[in-house]
Amino acid sequence: MKNERLYKVILSPHISEKATVVGEKHNQVVFKVVPDATKPEIKNAVEMLFDVKVDSVRVVNSKPKKRSHGRISGKTKAWRKAYVSLKEGFDIDFLGVEGA
Repeated sequence: MKNERLYKVILSPHISEKATVVGEKHNQVVFKVVPDATKPEIKNAVEMLFDVKVDSVRVVNSKPKKRSHGRISGKTKAWRKAYVSLKEGFDIDFLGVEGA
């Protein structure tokens, strides 16, 4: 049961300009995670799925934003992201492309 939970903790990698800068500068990777995920769960899930060693995990809750289209207004979903610092010598390559 515990391993099943770890497979569901990480939803996807979050790729943005800020995530790329953080990744290059601090050897961190950013993931979208389930809203009730804890730091130890995120750490164990990343170590198990990607076969790396995690140094630390920081979690940010992103608030929903108001959006409107004409007279119709609403909100985006609230979501949670995790900044995962990898130990020295470890790296996660999502593209799978090696430099030529």
